[in-house]
Amino acid sequence: MDIAHCYLEGNADAVEFCPHNSYHNVLAASTYTLQEGGQPSRHGSISLFDIDAETGRLDIVYNVETCGIFDIKWNPGGGHVSPCLAQAAADGYLTIQMLQGNGVGGAYLKQMTSEKISDSMCLYLDWNPSATSITVGLSDGSVSIVSLCESKLEVQEEWKAHDFEVWTTSFDIHQPNLVYTGSDDCKFSCWDLRDSPSNLVFRSSKVHKMGVCCIEKSPHDPNSLLTGSYDEFLRVWDLRFISKPVNETSISLGGGVWRVKHHPFIQGLVLAACMHNGFAIVAIKGDKAEVLETYKKHDSLAYGADWQKGEAHKEGGRTSKPVVATCSFYDKLVRVWRPENDICLAL
Repeated sequence: MDIAHCYLEGNADAVEFCPHNSYHNVLAASTYTLQEGGQPSRHGSISLFDIDAETGRLDIVYNVETCGIFDIKWNPGGGHVSPCLAQAAADGYLTIQMLQGNGVGGAYLKQMTSEKISDSMCLYLDWNPSATSITVGLSDGSVSIVSLCESKLEVQEEWKAHDFEVWTTSFDIHQPNLVYTGSDDCKFSCWDLRDSPSNLVFRSSKVHKMGVCCIEKSPHDPNSLLTGSYDEFLRVWDLRFISKPVNETSISLGGGVWRVKHHPFIQGLVLAACMHNGFAIVAIKGDKAEVLETYKKHDSLAYGADWQKGEAHKEGGRTSKPVVATCSFYDKLVRVWRPENDICLAL
């Protein structure tokens, strides 16, 4: 069920709902546009939207031009931490911006700090649960661990993790001393930050038939992890038996699985951006995985996807359908929608 949509100036590649209380209505979107030629340039932007799904409002309240951006992430919510948005850019800079304003029509970003962490491009980022460190995947196959302390960024460690681009890297939210990486070399790895240099805990190099695009630890099950790949498979892993994925719960989504997002509080519900095949909502329950619904109202590469955060809305004593934001690349489109089906009943 469509709620609203908006076209951006550049190629849209990421959308992220703010997880912080009082700001669940704020959606950030980023763009990356390559200007080819004798001296190619990479331009980008960050936009903030004020969303009200009940009234169908999608108002752009802030926009800033940047270098081309590959990824954005809000710091984890909870406690007294101020909302901050981290951005991984093509010029090798990692930038942190603080969310300012009242969150309703007056939201904007103010730069806290920015640091050039590599001569390579920053492709992906993830915060640790305490919002004190960020792991960054780089285009030369390296991974960088960057600390944020007293509003300053400092590279703590960097190592050559893969042979080609590191498309994804993430902290284990239950064991934040562990970092996962996935690369265009088809390898999925885990590293222990307690060792210096970081120790390789495991590496899967024969399962993914093409590059590994995304890695997502379940917030509900400390033993469950998802990987997505250009080979079009969403794979479910049991970290207690890491030699191979749980084959029965691995599923082909018909397009390269660029992003996956667990629903923040509905266990087993996963949103996937499937590049040439739109978006999919997948249910993972026990040893079974099934596509509950697909969304194909974008006309270009499906790249960015996120669930709106916060507690479930109640309507007459029942949970309303979740709100989703998605974006696609070449048509520069951001859409906000709800699933057509009552997907909660399928879990």
